[in-house]
Amino acid sequence: MRTRLLVVTGVEPVAMDSTLMTLAWDLPSAVSVRHRIDPHSQVLTRTVSDVSGVLEQEQVQLEHACVSCALREDVLPTLDRLARDPRWSSIVAGLPLGTEAQQLAHALGSDTRLARHLQLSSVVAAVGATDTVGDLLGDALLRERDAHSNPHDDRGVGEVACAQLELADHVVLEADPGPEALDLVRAIARPGVPVVTDVAALDVGEIATGRHHHVLARTWCDPELDAPVPDLGESRAWRLDLRSARPFHPDRLLDRIEDLGSGPFRSRGTFWVPTRPGDRLEWSGAGGQLSIGGYSPWGRRTPVTRLLYTGLGTPPRDLRAAFDDVLVTPTEGVEQQRWDVVEDGLEPWLGDIRDVA
Repeated sequence: MRTRLLVVTGVEPVAMDSTLMTLAWDLPSAVSVRHRIDPHSQVLTRTVSDVSGVLEQEQVQLEHACVSCALREDVLPTLDRLARDPRWSSIVAGLPLGTEAQQLAHALGSDTRLARHLQLSSVVAAVGATDTVGDLLGDALLRERDAHSNPHDDRGVGEVACAQLELADHVVLEADPGPEALDLVRAIARPGVPVVTDVAALDVGEIATGRHHHVLARTWCDPELDAPVPDLGESRAWRLDLRSARPFHPDRLLDRIEDLGSGPFRSRGTFWVPTRPGDRLEWSGAGGQLSIGGYSPWGRRTPVTRLLYTGLGTPPRDLRAAFDDVLVTPTEGVEQQRWDVVEDGLEPWLGDIRDVA
């Protein structure tokens, strides 16, 4: 029989710890493992405990203080080791602060050796209630809260927190954050995911006996946004779905990237540029922070430009106009020889041009 695994993620340490403790205490025969990364010393600390107290506390010097190294060098081996121990039927794992669970979920779904002993029951996003809107849509950096993983970690708190919500099977707020913040959380999270506003009200049995919906989570989180995007109804949050078959003009994208990506909203999706027609590019941002980069080749898929925006209050009036303005116009076309260029100005984010239209 495989050991059930519940994974807790978050950007707010108090919310993470309270959720982790509640799950570990309320589950019978459960063991808890908490990983923390010191971004300055690049040391990973692992603490394993159960109802009897702390069982082990070890420090591991990482080759690089990053999520991939932490997973490879200690997180996955520890989960595998604990799953083989007959004392426990459940593992509650707290990932390092600011870590997304996507890499872990992928490893558990693709590694047959791990799959023999571990079943990923749920990915739980723990969200703080003190400043929920600020955590999701603010412009703070992880490093400003000492929640980064290494000295070169420039990620924004909002981008990471939103991505954690989008992947989660359950969302837990340490307390009720108020109606506006709650509507925002529900708008960002995968449709249908339970949102609990009190750690003490957690249905631990439901979380433990479930199963991580890998396909649903992947589809909802995929930049191409293949999953249905339902209407928000009477929500205080807003959602704007902008799409076109045309690519972004690289010059106008650089000119107006702040208009499209900088503001109190979550934005994510995919786009393409005629200077790199084979590259499926990812767009991901929150608050004042934006990341763009290569995601995968388009292959046989028809390229599309689509950005999904989510926020509170009223959508910025010029957002749709900025999106339309950045698109390549029909008269400019995508087959013209002028797109056969050596550079397009996007090299700092996308690297050198490999092919042209």
